Amino acid sequence: MNGGVAHQRIERDLVLEADHAGRRLDQVLAELLPEFSRSRLQQWIESGELVVDDQRRRPRDKVWGGERIRLAATLALDERCVAQPIALDIVHEDDALLVVNKPAGLVVHPAAGNPDGTLQNALLHHDPGLAALPRAGIVHRLDKDTSGLLVVAKTLAAHRSLVEQLRLREVHREYRALVIGECVAGARVEAPVGRHPTQRTRMAVVAGGRPAVSHYRVLERFPGHTLLAVELETGRTHQIRVHMSHLRYPLVGDRLYGGRPRPPRGCSEALRGALQRFPRQALHAIRLGLRHPEDGRELHWEVAMAADLEALLAQLREEGGDDADPA
Repeated sequence: MNGGVAHQRIERDLVLEADHAGRRLDQVLAELLPEFSRSRLQQWIESGELVVDDQRRRPRDKVWGGERIRLAATLALDERCVAQPIALDIVHEDDALLVVNKPAGLVVHPAAGNPDGTLQNALLHHDPGLAALPRAGIVHRLDKDTSGLLVVAKTLAAHRSLVEQLRLREVHREYRALVIGECVAGARVEAPVGRHPTQRTRMAVVAGGRPAVSHYRVLERFPGHTLLAVELETGRTHQIRVHMSHLRYPLVGDRLYGGRPRPPRGCSEALRGALQRFPRQALHAIRLGLRHPEDGRELHWEVAMAADLEALLAQLREEGGDDADPA
């Protein structure tokens, strides 16, 4: 491209916390600045556009907490992610925010193996102005096969506000999870999540992982299964899936963390087949709450259960369920 390519000035100023101690600089930054790819952050570290206590560092250098991170970089607008006419289920839109109900199967942004056909491509088609924002304004993710609510920033000010609200754990996120096993009661789960020590495509509860807190309560009980409401304090990769598997209540359909389906003894062939064929983790982001970046209003949204998960729940109810704490 020629000199007409547009650029955007990126500036951030933050202080590392004590629980970052002993970890690689690029790993910590990838979590604190999720709007940028890890490779992009590594480039800025190496170029000196991102400094630690006003000193240049290497991506692999360890941090110890308390360091001040300053980022002052120029970002060429990413022309590799092209606008594509992909349908969006828009729940809310104003000058600062866009809230979408993401279907299962839609990847949030391009990555290895998914170069296009993503939510980011769809957002750029819906609003070309989002090209001026990192990842078209996407500030948090849902896994490809998780459905439900996701918020997108439409301005740089909104982007900064939403990233800060997420960092301070001020964004309310509630999910519906259908798990294998009969939960007796809800609980608070505080278990650190990090990369699995031997299986690099998986996350796990590990001693050196990042702090992760989930809360769950029982909504309905079925033979061999339970419908849970799960709320997140933190937003680690695969957090709900990892935490519930760690508790031995893996999500229905979760081939990565859940193992084989376990239809209840004596169930109908129809239910057995539905449980065995359910094609994704049974996880739906049903509620979202946050402060509006411009005026501070508390905003809340709720969407209906995803159709495929609702159909599976209907089959479980037909064969006998026990209402516990209806939402």
